[in-house]
Amino acid sequence: MSEHTRFEELTRFSAEIRKETTKAIAGAGFGHIGGSASIADVLAVLYGGMMKIDPSDPEWEDRDRLVLSKGHCGPALYAVLALKGYFPMEWLQTVNKPGTNLPSHADCRKTPGVDMTTGSLGQGVSSALGIALGNRILGRDAYTYCICGDGETNEGEVWEAAETANQLKLDHYILFVDWNKKQLDGRLETICDPIDLEAKFRAFGFDARTVKGDDVEAIWNGIEDAKAVSGRPHAIILDTVKGEGVNFAEEEEFNHYMTFGMDKAEAACAEIDRRLRNGTYPGGDC
Repeated sequence: MSEHTRFEELTRFSAEIRKETTKAIAGAGFGHIGGSASIADVLAVLYGGMMKIDPSDPEWEDRDRLVLSKGHCGPALYAVLALKGYFPMEWLQTVNKPGTNLPSHADCRKTPGVDMTTGSLGQGVSSALGIALGNRILGRDAYTYCICGDGETNEGEVWEAAETANQLKLDHYILFVDWNKKQLDGRLETICDPIDLEAKFRAFGFDARTVKGDDVEAIWNGIEDAKAVSGRPHAIILDTVKGEGVNFAEEEEFNHYMTFGMDKAEAACAEIDRRLRNGTYPGGDC
C-alpha cells in the first residue's frame, strides 16, 4: 500500500469514527461530543494500522495498549472498537443507557477492547505508565499509548506520572494531549492555562512534539518519529479543535457536553460525507 493510499484510508476511517460517535451519542440524547470528535483522527491512526492489536483476541498479551485517560470521551473509543469488530455495531445504540456494555466513561470490565477503566481525570496517565512498566518487566515489545485532555493537565497527578516516566526511561510509553483549547468550564486560558505544553513535557524529560491533530499523516509521522527516540518517554501534543468535524458541535462555544437527537446527528453525518467529497473534511483532501 502506498503512503498516499494509507492516509486516504485513515482519513475516511476517521470520518466513520466521527459519524458513528455522533449517532451513538444521539441515541442516548446527550453526551461528550466535543472531546470525542477531536480525538477521531488519532484513534483512526492508532487502530487503523499503528497499533499491534487483534480484535478477535482482545486479551492478547503482546498487544499494544491504549488508555483513554479522558474517559468521558468513551463514545469515540467505542465507535472505533465497533468498526474494528471488537463487538457488534448494534451495541453503539446502547451508549449511556441502562444495562449497557458501553457506559459514558470507559470501563474495561464491560467493554471488549478497552484496556483500562478511566474517568477520574489524571489517573489514566498514571495507569498507562504502570502498564508500560509492566510490559517492560515481562519482556513484551509492546507500546502503551495514552490520550489525555489539555484541561486534564491541570491535574497534578499528570506531572507526577510524567516525572516518574522520565525516571524510568519508558520509551515504549507515548502520551497524546488533545489540545483542543477548551475544558468543561470554558477556554483553557480563562480557567488554568497550561502555557506551552510541548516545552513543559520537555522540561519533565519527555521527547515531545506538536502535530496537527486533524491530519492523519502528521499524527502517523509524529508517532514514527517518537519511536525513533530511545530512552525517553514521548508526548505528542495534538493541535485540535473541540467538536471538529461535527458541524453543530463546532459552532457551539460550550461544546464539552451537549444534548441532541438523531435528526441533528444524521444531518451532521451528511455534512461529513459532503466535506469528504469536496476536500474540506478535517485534514484536507483525501
